[in-house]
Amino acid sequence: MHSGGGDRDEYERAAGFSRRALLLGAGATALLGGLVSRMYQLQILESDKYRTLSDTNRINLQLLAPPRGRILDRGGRELAGNRPNYRVLLVPDQTDSIDMSLDLVSHFIPVSAKLREKVKREARTKSGLAAVTVADGLSWDVFSQINLAAPDLPGIVADVGQVRSYPYGVELSHVLGYVAAVSENDLKTRDDGDPLLRLPDFPIGKNGVEKAVDRELRGKGGVRQIEVNAHGRVIRELGRTEGKPGADIELTLDMDLQRFAQERVKDESASAVVIDVRNGEILTFVSSPGFDPNEFIAGFSQRRWDEMNADPLKPLLNKALAGEYAPGSTFKMVTGLAGLETGAIDGSTRIRCGGSLRLGSHTFHCHRRGGHGSVTIADALKVSCNVFFYEVGRRIGVDAIADMAHRLGLGEKFNFEVPGERRGSIPSTAWKMERFGEVVRPGDSLNAAIGQGYVTATPLQLAVMTARIANGGHAIMPHIVRRVGGGEASAPPAPPIGIPAEHIGLIHAGMDAVVNAAGGTAGRSRLTGEGMRMAGKTGTAQVRGAKSVGGTAKGNAVPWHLRNHALFVAFAPVEAPRYAIAVVVEHGQGGSKAAAPVAKDIMEMLLKKDQQPPGAPVASNAVPA
Repeated sequence: MHSGGGDRDEYERAAGFSRRALLLGAGATALLGGLVSRMYQLQILESDKYRTLSDTNRINLQLLAPPRGRILDRGGRELAGNRPNYRVLLVPDQTDSIDMSLDLVSHFIPVSAKLREKVKREARTKSGLAAVTVADGLSWDVFSQINLAAPDLPGIVADVGQVRSYPYGVELSHVLGYVAAVSENDLKTRDDGDPLLRLPDFPIGKNGVEKAVDRELRGKGGVRQIEVNAHGRVIRELGRTEGKPGADIELTLDMDLQRFAQERVKDESASAVVIDVRNGEILTFVSSPGFDPNEFIAGFSQRRWDEMNADPLKPLLNKALAGEYAPGSTFKMVTGLAGLETGAIDGSTRIRCGGSLRLGSHTFHCHRRGGHGSVTIADALKVSCNVFFYEVGRRIGVDAIADMAHRLGLGEKFNFEVPGERRGSIPSTAWKMERFGEVVRPGDSLNAAIGQGYVTATPLQLAVMTARIANGGHAIMPHIVRRVGGGEASAPPAPPIGIPAEHIGLIHAGMDAVVNAAGGTAGRSRLTGEGMRMAGKTGTAQVRGAKSVGGTAKGNAVPWHLRNHALFVAFAPVEAPRYAIAVVVEHGQGGSKAAAPVAKDIMEMLLKKDQQPPGAPVASNAVPA
């Protein structure tokens, strides 16, 4: 009995083991089948998906900045370009310690506490693979040493970039402007969706032509494909696609003339604009003093910035574009044309000047106390008689004057390519009510008639006004960008502004007499060469009241900043007008004394250059003073 029971227990144990083995075997088979199925799914069915994910994990794309386009003058001379910039960068994800890396590179370049904090701050705010600039503008020797030591400098990269270069410096500062790294404010106000704006230290135009055509100069970025390890460190470069360089921009400027004009007024607070009366091309655009845009590339010290802002000559102000001045007697052609158009005067009308004109209780004076006697419009322009134009202004009113001024380009913006354009002011009935909530008074018309009172204009506007008078009354528009990327130069259409040729002829005769007739206010600035006859108009704009600062003090007895501005506008040659010019010398006291000689010298050089074969040196009697 006992023996039979043991056999039965053994049998039951064996049967139980067999069932467990069978179950385990079935489970293992099922597991194996599941693994095989999953492997088939991963490796066969979904291989493309996971290959893509794998590539994403090990391959990074880096944006490459393209070379910025050059800016050239009308003859192809480089006004703004790029030069190599030897620099040191730090890639945070390629070092275990930023401080250690900076300590190591400090054996080659100075690393101040301020620079150290700047690098660490930028590293915290940027992607780990984004490079942070440690130093730039290095010499070749220092750059070479760092490059050789690079394997022992974790995270440090010796890199050759590009930096903007302005070979003419001050001479073109207000035309070209400058570039600087994209700021947070730029990203808020100028973000056009270009990923280049997100690159560290990427330069964009901040002023001048650099800003106006920044998008074209910027180009399109390239792409660099790099392989990285699990820690994000670069293993190798897999490939790259170069970007598209920025377009070259050709300006209308003549650099020979620009340099001469800049030199001619370098000791003054002044501006000069020369324009082609046929198509509106700007040949010279000077604002003095200027600044060196290369300083912006290197970075200003706060002290230097404060010095320029405190300078009474205002080197940061583009006077040619944003300087607003009472045009004084250079405005008298506007009043004369308005009087002719309304029929208030004609070419034979004579008005007697006894030295003043009485209006109510106020006396309006001429600059010649004894008066000019009986004068026509041509006579009045020649001697700059105030009383003649006072009387015309009294007859026609301020609105007729304003209408003619606007047609000639005053009080207008031209959508000029250099940013910062100011409108000036041309008073009218509606303007005064809107501006001051007041009605126009008779005295407003008299003041406006001689370019004083509320009338202000920029040198660019005065040049356009003169050009439209010179070309027979066609509304040329000023422009300074001639070509973009090698395209064809084209000028906007210049429709007529509705001034009869007879009226234009009377104004031409008066302006001709200013320079070339006996008794003309600019007789000392006459050009004598063949085909070089110049017509013009002097102007003196008041800066102070007649009784302020010492009462009757005149000339150098008046502090410089309170002296009258000197203006002169002109065109040449008289027989076939080609160029117009406007010159303003701040506090120069008289147009004939300070502004007309500058215009004479610039115009003389330009006309002589036109008479020479292309490329020939230009001889000029004008010597920059």
